[in-house]
Amino acid sequence: MKRRDFNRLSISLAASSIATAASARSGQSQTLIKPPLPKSAGKWGLIAPGSPLSEKRIDHAIKNVEMIGFIPVLGQHARKQHGYLAGSDEERLADLHDMFTRPEIEGIWCLRGGYGCTRLLPQIDYDIIANNPKPFFGYSDITALHCAFLAKAGLISFHGPVASAELTEFSENSFRNIWIEDDLMLTPAPAHKSLAVTNAAYRVQTLIEGVVEGSLIGGNLSILAAMAGTPYAPTYRDKIVFIEDIGEKPYRIDRMLTQLVQATDFAEAAGYALGVFHDCEAPEGSQSLSLLETLGHFFSALGKPMCVGFPIGHIDDQHTLPQGTRARLDTSAHSITLLESPFA
Repeated sequence: MKRRDFNRLSISLAASSIATAASARSGQSQTLIKPPLPKSAGKWGLIAPGSPLSEKRIDHAIKNVEMIGFIPVLGQHARKQHGYLAGSDEERLADLHDMFTRPEIEGIWCLRGGYGCTRLLPQIDYDIIANNPKPFFGYSDITALHCAFLAKAGLISFHGPVASAELTEFSENSFRNIWIEDDLMLTPAPAHKSLAVTNAAYRVQTLIEGVVEGSLIGGNLSILAAMAGTPYAPTYRDKIVFIEDIGEKPYRIDRMLTQLVQATDFAEAAGYALGVFHDCEAPEGSQSLSLLETLGHFFSALGKPMCVGFPIGHIDDQHTLPQGTRARLDTSAHSITLLESPFA
């Protein structure tokens, strides 16, 4: 694998790319904007666009940023709490806009997901996002922001651990490698082999064999289903779709997948990489279909290459995936290979 200089920083993006993205923001943006490669020891913003955190988790997030090699800058309202939200919509939105606008902030890492990001989508100034592209990281409810940034600003962003996560060696390496290595191949987590002995959700399985290429898109299934029919929902045609969820029983997963097929072009994707659906199995002794039976029945009807159990989701060992970047999915090898750099 070729390695990139970690300290390289793209000073500017092609003016034509920004202009094209700006002209398309009334609908799905057709031109992608790659964020600049972050510098070592640069300043990274920490924001809470969804649910609130305890002081302990915020402190842990700050230590994670320092451990990765960056200087943490906490959002002005990141310690706020407004019921089940990390401050009011206006406060959370202000922190989001502020971190993209401040020139000294080189990356943005969401403290946690939870709930609340979809509330912000109509209020976001997507000109700010497009004109100040920066690496943006998170998962779970952050899926809404990833999809909206891509649809409305054309910005490539990164589905991966939140800043307050307990980073394992696997997750940390995947997080670092995303900007260090070209032609990066993402493969199953070694620790999942032992976990799969007692928990089938961690078992990597190919349900439909095939090798396909396309841009990566996806995230949390519940959020993707909730965004269907909105101006911020992604398009799936010819894409490699990755999805995951937690705590949803098989019938609910079936219902959300059915909604995506009926409301979007989800069935026209090139292929599917399903993550670890933690705590999504039917209760023992119930008459429900199992998780694997549900997924197998649903995706066999679509007839596209598909594997399940990839290290994506609400789990300790998880990959960081750049939304919008071209990749190759090999369901038999259980691998996703990035075919281009996600950075400018």
